[in-house]
Amino acid sequence: MKTPPLLHGRRLVFWSACLVLLAAAPLAVHKGYWISLLCQIGINTIFALSFNMLLGQTGLLSFGHAVYYGLGAFVSMHALRAVNMAPVHFPITLMPLVGGGAGLLFGVAFGYVTTRRAGTTFAMISLGIGEMVAASSLMFPAFFGGEGGVSSNRVVGKGFFGITYGPQIQMYYLIAGWAFVSILAMYALTQTPLGRMANAVRDNPERAEFVGYNPRRVRFLMVMLAGFFAGIAGGLTALNYEIVTAESLSAYTSGLVIMMAFVGGIGAFFGPIIGAALITVLQIVVAGATEAWPFYFGLIFLLVVLYAPGGIAGILIEQMRLWRSGNLRRLWPSYLLASVPAAILVLAVVFLVEMSYALVNSAKSGSPAELRVLGLTLDAGRALTWIAGAAAFGLGIALLRAASKRISGDRYTPPLPQGRT
Repeated sequence: MKTPPLLHGRRLVFWSACLVLLAAAPLAVHKGYWISLLCQIGINTIFALSFNMLLGQTGLLSFGHAVYYGLGAFVSMHALRAVNMAPVHFPITLMPLVGGGAGLLFGVAFGYVTTRRAGTTFAMISLGIGEMVAASSLMFPAFFGGEGGVSSNRVVGKGFFGITYGPQIQMYYLIAGWAFVSILAMYALTQTPLGRMANAVRDNPERAEFVGYNPRRVRFLMVMLAGFFAGIAGGLTALNYEIVTAESLSAYTSGLVIMMAFVGGIGAFFGPIIGAALITVLQIVVAGATEAWPFYFGLIFLLVVLYAPGGIAGILIEQMRLWRSGNLRRLWPSYLLASVPAAILVLAVVFLVEMSYALVNSAKSGSPAELRVLGLTLDAGRALTWIAGAAAFGLGIALLRAASKRISGDRYTPPLPQGRT
């Protein structure tokens, strides 16, 4: 079956709609906080998709993908500092390409070592390289800047037609433009022979070798390209924050991109995009509302791995399959019924977690363990409050299990033919 062109028919309409959405997104929000959030989502989207080129498309689980992201950011920052000091002007618009080039070069160097083996061996080698580079960030302060990192100013000269990338809205459109081009390029890569062979190497490397392809060479090329796009994300990060620290190379950053891909779904191209948006909102918005956000972060990841291995994208694909078969309309009443106990369970978990943190903070500061819920002040030190939260938690679990059994029965029990009872 011939693969349809990248920009043809419905695909052209889809990509055009995405471009219009990116252009109109800042019009819906006027505060700098939300524009900064959109910028971070765009950067993390490129980063997560570059990681999925390894895991989702080639079957390579990397625990050190932040190496290409962080090194791309550091090289971009040094290039930006050189532009500020040198008389020769380099377009800031193209500065992410410097990060991409750095990611590509380090992908060649590290990929030559890591792709000698696949599976668990690749994961362990990537972890070792990631820790080695992260440790080097404190050993070579001349390049990495030590604990303070490296900083510079992205506003150079008078700008082109008044575009200096000083205002955050201009920075958003730069990130959105690079994100759109990168997403389009990574999607186009999945339609090429290299992308198809990467899937073949992921599924059955022996058979790919039998038909004349070298699995190691395919993995090597995919690591190089993944490093290139991760470097672009790092370059955009350097421009957006005007500072790069050793955290961009840390195991935390590598773990973060793994969670983005898994939560969104590695089996679909748009899965990491969903995961990047969700994790970024959780990391920034929820972190500003509660200090218990790491707990919710880990809980969501655990629930996705246990009950939705395909991620959020897998759930959406399953609902689309049900809709095409005509069964989704029959399941809507059950879904609505399940939403009530699910809401009770979520509220009970949040209530219990926030009370726990209120008790811990009270023990540290000596202040009363009070919690504000819906305008009411509750005492987290009273047993009755804990009993109410535990009762709501148990009720939510019991009702949700009953609703899930009904949904399973409705999903797999075919409807009776018309005219029969």
